[in-house]
Amino acid sequence: MIPLSVLDLAPITQGSSVRQALDNARQLAQAAESLGYRRFWLAEHHGMAGIASAATSVVIGHVAAGTTTIRVGAGGIMLPNHSPLVIAEQFGTLAALFPGRIDLGLGRAPGSDQPTMRALRRTNAAADAFPYDVAELIAYLEPPASGQLVRAVPGGGSNVPVWILGSSLFGAHLAAAMGLPFAFASHFAPAALMQAIDVYRSEFQPSKHLETSHLMLGLNAFAAESDEEARWLFTSMQTTFLNLRRGRPTQLAAPSREFEKDMTPMEHAMLQEILSCTVVGSRATVAAGLRAFAERTGADEFMLSAQIHDFAARVRSFEITALANADTPNTSPIPGSASPE
Repeated sequence: MIPLSVLDLAPITQGSSVRQALDNARQLAQAAESLGYRRFWLAEHHGMAGIASAATSVVIGHVAAGTTTIRVGAGGIMLPNHSPLVIAEQFGTLAALFPGRIDLGLGRAPGSDQPTMRALRRTNAAADAFPYDVAELIAYLEPPASGQLVRAVPGGGSNVPVWILGSSLFGAHLAAAMGLPFAFASHFAPAALMQAIDVYRSEFQPSKHLETSHLMLGLNAFAAESDEEARWLFTSMQTTFLNLRRGRPTQLAAPSREFEKDMTPMEHAMLQEILSCTVVGSRATVAAGLRAFAERTGADEFMLSAQIHDFAARVRSFEITALANADTPNTSPIPGSASPE
């Protein structure tokens, strides 16, 4: 059994609203808490018709206020979009309101298209400063040093745990060099997965933040009472990715057995590649998938995404996945691997 966490985009489904998406995120976090999930993370995206978590720190506060024990955080904040000081203040505030429960995952992608990126006042060179911005942000979250001219208030001394997020080798190298936990976005960008794992594990430098490496991997998990029903639920996410790659992002669509009818062979191959880190099926099928992914990767933790249109089916998917995980044998692929909590 491997620790499980939840990645939620507060999806706006077709026929729904932003308010409903935000309330669903909070209810899903409550369900995840009762099921023993470790974390509930939300992601920063801008200008996306089907995602309600753009104001990520605000949504984290909404979710954390409705839960009591589960860790709530960002998976992640796209730091080049922001001043490190402002993020330190926001997450320092969250840490004061919900002590011991806030995580801060940091990425360097824009989380948007080019016109939206310009509206965010982000330049093309902003990502180059990411390592320096991470170091600056961590310094603001630590106890202020004597003579420090700029301080985060709130934030200083909060020591909010910081994660590096990535979908390439860049994040793996950086997380290893800084001695930080690393979350890889294999749920939508699996091409460099195994190489990134090797880089992170082999290059990891112990730090005051983390003594040993800690690796979390994204995994899509669609669970239902039967394999057939799970495959049907999965078509919503497949349709959403297809529309996004066609340049027509939409709200999360209802499932359809005919979504493939207009696909080209190239689009079919694209979906198979980007969604290859996915388990779909009944409790037994999902248990086998979780076990196989753990054995292949040696991950310390999985962060599960389930973009399911019907909210009750989404909650049920996480319930079945938790049961499936309990069916798998206890594994500790990296002896002594520490949790960054």
